Amino acid sequence: MYDALYSRQSVEKVDSISIESQLEYCKYEAHGHPYKEYIDKGYSGKNTNRPAFEQMLEDVKQGLISRVIVYKLDRISRSILDFANMMDIFMKHNVEFISSTERFDTSTPIGRAMLNICIVFAQLERETIQKRVTDAYYSRCKRGFYMGGRIPYGFTKTNTIIDGIKTSMYVPVDEETKQIQLMFSLYKNPANSLGDIIKFFKENSIKHLRGGTWNTARISEILKNPVYVKADADVYDFFKSRGVNIINPVSDFTGYNGCYLYKGTKSKSRKQSDLTEKEIVLAPHEGIISSSDWIKCRIRCLNNRQSTRTCKAKNSWLVGKVKCGKCGHSLTIAKSNTKWHRYFICGTSLSTKKVKCIGTGGTVYVDVLEEYMLNEVKRRLAEFKTLSKYEKKKKNPKINKNKIRIAELDKEIEGLLSRVISANDILMEYINSKIEELDTERKRLQEETISLIHSQNNSSSNVNIISDHVQKWEQTTFEDKQAIVDILIKVITISDGNIVITWNI
Repeated sequence: MYDALYSRQSVEKVDSISIESQLEYCKYEAHGHPYKEYIDKGYSGKNTNRPAFEQMLEDVKQGLISRVIVYKLDRISRSILDFANMMDIFMKHNVEFISSTERFDTSTPIGRAMLNICIVFAQLERETIQKRVTDAYYSRCKRGFYMGGRIPYGFTKTNTIIDGIKTSMYVPVDEETKQIQLMFSLYKNPANSLGDIIKFFKENSIKHLRGGTWNTARISEILKNPVYVKADADVYDFFKSRGVNIINPVSDFTGYNGCYLYKGTKSKSRKQSDLTEKEIVLAPHEGIISSSDWIKCRIRCLNNRQSTRTCKAKNSWLVGKVKCGKCGHSLTIAKSNTKWHRYFICGTSLSTKKVKCIGTGGTVYVDVLEEYMLNEVKRRLAEFKTLSKYEKKKKNPKINKNKIRIAELDKEIEGLLSRVISANDILMEYINSKIEELDTERKRLQEETISLIHSQNNSSSNVNIISDHVQKWEQTTFEDKQAIVDILIKVITISDGNIVITWNI
């Protein structure tokens, strides 16, 4: 039988004791007795998933080891449960445990109690360090520091200083940037799928400049990444409406910076489609995609709307736009034996099969809803004669400035309303007066913003094209119908028989 000299080092630091130094202490404690070294380098003490440690336990069970010697208690374990299990194995096989810098007589109850107390503090130290590292990580995240990881396609990295601290930031790579902009330009058109983008790239010999290959997963990842967007007030509203925790105030969303998206400490989902409780922070680099194009593409990715030409007969040009007002799931099309043939059904009912969602408040027939929506589109077009399908002109900076101020006013009004419950008569009078003042400014800014948007998008030819398609709806292709709906409508929500349309115009 021999002594087992166990040493572990998770990270090599200047102030940490090396593997060699640990073994020197252990050899001295062996006093010339035969020994075998068990070394785990680069492994944490939070668990026992360490190859040398597992081999040592196996040798203990084989009866090959008489004593286990370590430099310090926390070298072998920082977990109370793991340490208790290990000591149980040692005692079953009459193996003595020795810490060369700490003296414990494990043959007595007091000695074992002291041993357990020390391991409690070792675990506390590990958890404290872990919490400190996590807090430091998220603190740096929220300040826009570069946190490592793969550099996104379209960028390279350069050194910079933020708040007096050295870090890194992204800078665009011209040739890669042009490819990224082309992707967004193609995908914002509802007629183009991810597969169409790959086909276009192949036909035009547009190769991946980092040696990879283009596929739908890679392109989808790029289209979803907010690192590319020029984040303005519209991007702020987009993330806010989807339950994202926005670190920067709306006034910082000037239309210049890109964004970093993190899972954060509150989000329970790793799915890219679920943005709830995730965290968004402005990055120091300049974005390369306009907010309008990025939002269009991101919404398409969220809806996962990939209707193909082969599905024309059974699909509706409203698919992907209609949502259940109760559970938020998309409504999909099912067939029936009635004269209407097709009807919308909540996606919850299809996915669970057992739970039937009745949020729509009755059967929603496809043909009936399409006819209703066509009339609503005609009415909306009559109100907005200056609708422009494409935003070719540079966005007026006053529009974003107004939107930022409107968001600030909404937050201020919300704060005043939260104080109504505990307010006395005098405070209520002030709150009412202040809300009225803020609301007046808000309405003025909204009217001014709408006027600026209309002036900017004044393109009668595009309006005539869309209006002509709507007037000749039966002769309009399925793809053009989808394109028009994507331009005009953000979402259609149906709940308890009520239809609510959220327009893009």
